[in-house]
Amino acid sequence: MRQLIHRLQSDEALMLAYQRGDVAAFDSLYRRHKDGLFAFLYRSCPRQAVVEELAQEAWEGVVDAAARYQPDARFRTWLYRIAHNRLVDFWRRRDNRMDNLEGVPEPVAPGDDATQLQRTVMSAVAALPGEQRDALLLQEQGFSLGDIAAITGAERETVKSRLRYARRQLRERLGDEL
Repeated sequence: MRQLIHRLQSDEALMLAYQRGDVAAFDSLYRRHKDGLFAFLYRSCPRQAVVEELAQEAWEGVVDAAARYQPDARFRTWLYRIAHNRLVDFWRRRDNRMDNLEGVPEPVAPGDDATQLQRTVMSAVAALPGEQRDALLLQEQGFSLGDIAAITGAERETVKSRLRYARRQLRERLGDEL
């Protein structure tokens, strides 16, 4: 019965319930958002071990900040802000960017056009400057400009510029591929 009630509650109501000690509410939030969060992190850094660690750190951040949680923004925006901060910290610790990571997907066999196109696009997105890539990937996850601004800590107009530059660079890089 509790699971049914949790399925009907908003994310913000579930987070407030977790704040009051309802561990099952956290489980519901986790099930709702784990796949989308993992996909966002994976597109930012296609190295599964790193992504798993970053996702775990983001969820630990939710647990650590639960007592201070205020439903001023959507829970999902708050969660992705935590994950984005973990991702930024990861990149700051790295000397180099994507081109020096182990585990970047290998090229596929000739004839596998759909997968090859996906990998080409993924590679082009990975080559974008971090702020542009993050804005693009967050928009792909369905976040509004305002949400992206809240997650990344940038102004709304800055987010619009980052998205415009990202799309332009992708068009230049992918040109004939699309």
